[in-house]
Amino acid sequence: MNVVRVSKFLSRHLRHRPEDIGLSLDEGGWVDIEELLAACARRGGVLSREDLEFVVASNDKQRFAVDGNRIRANQGHSVVVDLGLTAQRPPDVLYHGTVADSLERIRAEGLKPMARNDVHLSSDVDTAERVGARRGKPVVLVVQAKAMHEAGHEFRLAENGVWLVAEVPPRFLQ
Repeated sequence: MNVVRVSKFLSRHLRHRPEDIGLSLDEGGWVDIEELLAACARRGGVLSREDLEFVVASNDKQRFAVDGNRIRANQGHSVVVDLGLTAQRPPDVLYHGTVADSLERIRAEGLKPMARNDVHLSSDVDTAERVGARRGKPVVLVVQAKAMHEAGHEFRLAENGVWLVAEVPPRFLQ
C-alpha cells in the first residue's frame, strides 16, 4: 500500500469529488467506511479497514477523522458540508503560506478560499512555510487574527488545528 497515494485518493474523494466513486457525503461530510471501502474496490484499489486506519493515524496533517464506522476530511472541502465547528477566539496572529507569484493579487484582494469553502490558517510559521512550499519558494503572511475577530470575522478551529475563516481582507495582512 502506498500511503501517500491512498491519502491523496481520500482527500480528493472526501473533500472534493465523492460522486466520482459513487459516494454521497452526509451534511457533516461523513461517509460510511464500508461504503468507502466498497467504492475503492470498485475502482480497483482494494483497501482494508486496517490500511485505512493506518493512513488516517499516520497522516502528518491529520486530514481525516474517524468516528465509529464513519470517516470524513477535517477541512479543505470544495463541496458544501457543515463541519459543525463553533466560532472561537483566535490567537493574536495566525499565518498563511503562499508563493511570491500570488502576492500581488493577495495584496489587492486579500486571501480568498478559491475553490474551497474556507481560507486555511496555521498557528505557527513552520506549518505555513510547509504549505507554501508545496507550490514553490514559500512566503509566509502574518494575519492579524485578533483585529479581524474584533472586527466581526468568525474563526473556527478544525480538529487537526487548522484555523478556518471565510476570507482575510488585505488590511489584516502583513
